[in-house]
Amino acid sequence: MAKAKLYVDEDITDALARALRAAGYDVISAHEAGLRSRSDEAQLRYAIRQGRAFLTCNVKHFPRIASRYYDEGRSHFGIVVSNQLELGEMLRRVRYLLDNWTAEELRDTFLWLTSVP
Repeated sequence: MAKAKLYVDEDITDALARALRAAGYDVISAHEAGLRSRSDEAQLRYAIRQGRAFLTCNVKHFPRIASRYYDEGRSHFGIVVSNQLELGEMLRRVRYLLDNWTAEELRDTFLWLTSVP
């Protein structure tokens, strides 16, 4: 089973992507992809083209976007939404997620990072 790859949107510090990469995870940030200030949809489309789950703290828009994708039968590689957390706590939760969920298990899944132990 394939390990999940991750796209970190601009609502989250680039330090998270760097720390995850240093630990061996396949992660790219919006800044690194040159997508800062792009629309939510443009960033999600990029993540989908790259085969990456999408991590965001945009709790206002992404639950609706995920719901629309579901209603329209559109596929994605996972949408993970989180409230703003301290960097160490977010890193711990994302590492747990990436260590325990495969790319296949995350596919078309919407989840709150706060539900991850």
